[in-house]
Amino acid sequence: MRLWTLAATLIVAAQAAAAQEVVSYTTDQSFDDVAFGLETAIVNEGLVIDHVSHVGEMLERTRADVGSDVVLFTNADAYSFCSAKVSREVMEADPMNIAHCPYSIFIAERADTPGEVTIGFSAFPEGEMQKVQALLDGIVRAAIGME
Repeated sequence: MRLWTLAATLIVAAQAAAAQEVVSYTTDQSFDDVAFGLETAIVNEGLVIDHVSHVGEMLERTRADVGSDVVLFTNADAYSFCSAKVSREVMEADPMNIAHCPYSIFIAERADTPGEVTIGFSAFPEGEMQKVQALLDGIVRAAIGME
């Protein structure tokens, strides 16, 4: 029985690690150009941006309050949105796929690599959620001119 528990624990740990993987691309385009490209790519898919979270500004604003002197980002934003069509497809396959909605794409210019902008998203599990991953990958690639 202990072996079964250990195996189940390892499987859950592996799934959690896989869920934390990130798909990202790096470019020498400016942060503003990548942000404009991302907004355009999202709208070109017929989607609406629900929210832009200014993660970099929040981290910088609260840096001293949490006792840190580390500047992480020059710029960092996360864009949240959803696709009614793709969301319905993946949730009809498994209603618990609601856990992955809304979808988010980040743009970040790290303080330790100025002039290099990263754009990406969290990887999705195998199966139906690969439809969402393909959608986000296409949006990200379009945003930086890879398509």
